Amino acid sequence: MYIKARVYPKSKKEEFKEVSENHFEIKIKEKAERNMANKKVIELVAKHFNVEEGKVRIVNGHQSPSKLLSINID
Repeated sequence: MYIKARVYPKSKKEEFKEVSENHFEIKIKEKAERNMANKKVIELVAKHFNVEEGKVRIVNGHQSPSKLLSINID
């Protein structure tokens, strides 16, 4: 399954909001430095879909706030 996400780093609170089917807005407290934001995005997506973090990966947008993520749901 693929989802699109718009990530807002350095937010005051963490939020995971569904904008439309397979399109999400993710607000995180971490800065977009040293891959910290990407790790947090993977953690939140895995938690939301109840899968292990290893089953979530960023396909496109490693250095961009707009990301395409792949989720391996069994």
